[in-house]
Amino acid sequence: MREDTIKLLKECDSGAKMGVESIDEILDKTETEDLKKILGVSKAEHNKIIKQTGEILASNSIESEQPPAIAKFMSKMKTEIKLMSGNADQKIAELMTDGCDMGIKSLTQFLNEYSQADEKVKSITEHLIEIEENTREKLKAYL
Repeated sequence: MREDTIKLLKECDSGAKMGVESIDEILDKTETEDLKKILGVSKAEHNKIIKQTGEILASNSIESEQPPAIAKFMSKMKTEIKLMSGNADQKIAELMTDGCDMGIKSLTQFLNEYSQADEKVKSITEHLIEIEENTREKLKAYL
């Protein structure tokens, strides 16, 4: 397996895990069922990506990595602070939109950086970007 493929696969896996953790952080604070459904669908799609990347990593005897601890801590702190002030669904939509934007940006940068990666792994990464874009689009109604 090429080095670019391994690196892109790990980044995609880590990004999907960060997405699930972020959704888990705010799901119980969501007030409307429609927003919960949007987030639930996004979480399920992220989990499918994690399963795909995990299977590829495992079949190549490569350990998956967790998102960086500092990123998880900063995300949790930002969420707690933002949710202290009124309209939970709007704040959640803002946080999740920011997260989607960061995911789209970083995954696109990794696709460009690891351009020699296997086409299957590129396709998985592109699908994760699509998930982020679709979620972001659906969240606009709550901003």
